[in-house]
Parts: sequence; C-alpha cells; structure tokens
Amino acid sequence: MLKNTHKIAIAGAATLGAAALAFSVVPADAQTTTTDAVSSARVAYSTRPVQDVKADVTDQLAAKSAKADAIAAAKKKAAAAEAAKKKAAAKAAAAKKKAAAAAAAKRKAAAAHKAKEAASRSAKRAAIKKASVKRYANNLDGWIKHSLDIMKAKGIPGSYEGLHRNIIRESSGNPNAINNWDINAINGIPSKGLLQVIPPTFKAYHVAGTSWNIYDPVANITAAANYAADKYGSMDNVDSAY
Repeated sequence: MLKNTHKIAIAGAATLGAAALAFSVVPADAQTTTTDAVSSARVAYSTRPVQDVKADVTDQLAAKSAKADAIAAAKKKAAAAEAAKKKAAAKAAAAKKKAAAAAAAKRKAAAAHKAKEAASRSAKRAAIKKASVKRYANNLDGWIKHSLDIMKAKGIPGSYEGLHRNIIRESSGNPNAINNWDINAINGIPSKGLLQVIPPTFKAYHVAGTSWNIYDPVANITAAANYAADKYGSMDNVDSAY
C-alpha cells in the first residue's frame, strides 16, 4: 500500500511535467516568462496510476502465494504417496513373512506326520516279522523241519523222509555222534554230527545263515543235504554211506 509521502511525490512529479510542457510551447518572441507559465498551469491529479501499481503488486503476491501453495500441496501429496508406499511395502513384507512361517509350519507338520507314519509302518513290520518268526522244537523233528525251510529258501532239494531215514542210519538221531573207527577217523578227519559229515565237507558245503559248528543239528543237516544234492541229486537218493 502506498503512503502519503509517495502520493505527494507522484503529484509533484506530475506538476513539474506540466510546467515543462507549458514552457516548451511558448513562442520565442513571447513576452511571458517561465515563472508566469509555471504559476498559471493547472496540475491534473489522479490516483489511477497508484491503483494500477497496487493491483499489479497484489496480483504478483497472489500468484506467488498460489504457486507456494501448489508446491506445498505437491510436496504433501508426494509425502503421503511415499508414506503409503512404505506402508504397503511393510504390509507386503509382513504378509510374506507370515506366509513363509505358515509354509514352514506346514512342512514341519508334514515331516512330523511322515515320520510318524514311517515309525508306524516300521513298528507294524517289526510286529509282523516278530509274529512270523517260526518256532521249531528242539528235537529231531524240529531240526529236520528247520533245515527243510532253509533248504527250500536256498533251492536245495530233499524231503523230510529222506533226511530222517539217513539221520537214523548214520547217527541214530544223536547230534554229538562221532565216528572214530572208519577210514576218515584213521586219516584224522572223523565224521561228526547227525549225518556224519567230515570237517572238510562241512566247510565246503556250509550253508550261509547256519552255524559254523559242525555239531549244530540244523547246520549239520543242511550242509550234508547240500553235499548230497551236489553228488547224488538229493539226500533222498542216498541209502548208504555217502
């Protein structure tokens, strides 16, 4: 806003301008002096220029204010967008972490379930295996039946009758029988056990899974049956010393 001193200065300038104009249009031969021209000229006073200046300044200030407001609004909007972006990123990260935790828990549960099922199957197999273990009587009948099962698994031919008949002839069913008088005994390798097998033959025809003790009933029967199958086709074909 213009002060009174400014207005007076502007009016003075206008007066001087009018005086100069009056002086310039007086002819050279005129008698009127500069002093008379100045004193007789009328000064026109107007507030229009001041109003125009004031309006222009106001418009400039308004434009600057609007521009500043626009910049502030843009910054505020950008800040809000950045905050929303960060919030969305944090939310996404939390969701990802939650999903990963859920997946890990699911895998852990699946692994535990699988381990439980495996343990259950193992226990069932052990129970079945335990239940399927065949028991044999600790006598000649049991020894022959046990040997026959091993022979069947190994593909060694022979029958209960053939084994029993030769055992009775060779040892009378005594698993600790030993022949100390025949040629083998003379040569230092006496026949031993239920089917009177010499040590070299027992070692050569021993059947895996049986004892290495030549006096063991099942090991002795099975090794002798294996030897007879190789030499005679089967123990069933043996009717005398072999």
